[in-house]
Amino acid sequence: MVGGASVRVLSRSPDLFDALAPARETIRPGMTLLRGFADPAALLRLIEGVAARSPFRHLVTPGGHVMSVAMTNCGELGWISDRSGYRYDGVDPLTGLPWPAMPGAFAALAREAAEAAGFAEFAPDACLINRYAIGSRLTAHQDRDERGYDQPIVSVSIGLPAIFVVHEGESRAGRATAVPVRGGDVIAWGGPARLAYHGVREIKPGEDPLTGSWRFNLTFRRAR
Repeated sequence: MVGGASVRVLSRSPDLFDALAPARETIRPGMTLLRGFADPAALLRLIEGVAARSPFRHLVTPGGHVMSVAMTNCGELGWISDRSGYRYDGVDPLTGLPWPAMPGAFAALAREAAEAAGFAEFAPDACLINRYAIGSRLTAHQDRDERGYDQPIVSVSIGLPAIFVVHEGESRAGRATAVPVRGGDVIAWGGPARLAYHGVREIKPGEDPLTGSWRFNLTFRRAR
C-alpha cells in the first residue's frame, strides 16, 4: 500500500532493467510496453535540433504552479499550459513562430510502435518533448486535450530510468501499476486504456552515458 492505494509492480523486480526482461509486455488491456524499441542516440540528436529552434521551458499550470518538467514541442501543433488553461496551438508562445516540423524519424517511430501495439494507421500531428531533471516528476493525469480519443498515445523514454505509473479504470483512485522504463523503451496505449491516468515518479539520481543527469520523453498524439 502506498498512500492508502494498492500498487502493482509490473513483472518481477528492479532487474526488469536487465537483458532477461521480455521485449513486449501488456501493462493492461490496451496498453503495451515495447522494450528497447527505439534508438535513444538517434532520437537525442533530433531533440537537440528541435530545442535549438524552440527551447525547453517550464510551463505554468492554470493554478499558477510551475511544472518541474521542462517542455518543448514539434509538429503541426504543440501542447502548452498557462493561466488560461491547457491546450494545443500551432505557434510557440516563446518564439512567436510555428513549432519545428516533426522529424520524419519521429513520425515513423510513432507509427511503427503504435502498429506493434495493435493500433494501425496512427497519424500523430503533435510531439511533446519533456526534459526531466533529477527530482522532477509528472503527477497522474489524463491525456484528454485532444479533439478525439480514437487514436493512441505513444510515449518514448530516453536517458535516465524512470518509473511510469498507470491507474486502472479512468480515475486516480484506481489500482496503480508501476512500470520501470529505461532509454529506448516505448509505451503505446489506446482503446480501453486511452483515458487512463498515468504519471512518472520522481527521477532518482543517476548518470546516463548518453544524456548525463537528464531523462527525455517523447509523447506522440493526434491532437486534431
